[in-house]
Amino acid sequence: MTDNTYTPPRVWKWEPGNGGAFASINRPVAGPTHDKSLPVGRHPLQLYSLATPNGVKVTIMLEELLALGHEGAEYDAHLIRITEGDQFGSGFVEVNPNSKIPALMDRSANPPIRVFESGSILLYLAEKFGAFLPQAPAQRTECLNWLFWQMGSAPYLGGGFGHFYAYAPEKYEYPINRFTMEVKRQLDVLDRQLAEHRYVAGEEYTIADMAIWPWYGALVRNALYDAGEFLDVQSYKHVVRWAEEIAQRPAVQRGRMVNRTWGEPAEQLHERHDASDFDRRTQDKIGPDGDSRETTD
Repeated sequence: MTDNTYTPPRVWKWEPGNGGAFASINRPVAGPTHDKSLPVGRHPLQLYSLATPNGVKVTIMLEELLALGHEGAEYDAHLIRITEGDQFGSGFVEVNPNSKIPALMDRSANPPIRVFESGSILLYLAEKFGAFLPQAPAQRTECLNWLFWQMGSAPYLGGGFGHFYAYAPEKYEYPINRFTMEVKRQLDVLDRQLAEHRYVAGEEYTIADMAIWPWYGALVRNALYDAGEFLDVQSYKHVVRWAEEIAQRPAVQRGRMVNRTWGEPAEQLHERHDASDFDRRTQDKIGPDGDSRETTD
């Protein structure tokens, strides 16, 4: 039997490129690695993002606000290619010192306001436009309960289960078992809540749903880590019901496309600078070299 016991050193030292899907961009220090300013479009809100679950939260919120008629929610969505280190450019670090997507600049304010962390962006937009956040204290608190539940739980799903199940250089039984148990517990928490309510925080669609759906909705729809069978997601029937209902919302379908660079071409919109971008063939927005084309019309 091979002895796989690992004894930590007295002082940990970083060894670049130590394996894993994202080894080339992982590092133990903050700050920019290169000078690069961020593009600025013509709309009040400037989003710098990628269509990961955390990025999708914000584009869904913005599209839902526009669907309600909030013209001030018009936005430019600029693509940040995290596998290429765009998040470590000096301009991005000025907006988010944590170098994570999504990051938002509200240029309708004077001076402009930076907002980072997806939950903070959702809350900021909900309060700015008075939408998707209940006003009554009990209902508002319940919504925020579930928003922060997602913020605290998702690292176990993404950085824990997702990393060891899908991205680690080798399959390790202990961490996969450990994080699978936790993810299934979280799915059970959500399933029990949705057994009694149409939406996560009650009978009203809120930012709690927008935060949770890109992670747990994608998981039960087998669109995250291809782990649906492994996790027996169909057994969480109330989560599945909720996930499918949310997926039918037109604003959700649009939001899911923005800053997406993988999957079916018809589901991708590398950058979004106008509402009319959704009416065009995706190929019209992608150049022959794979880079997004910005349009002025």
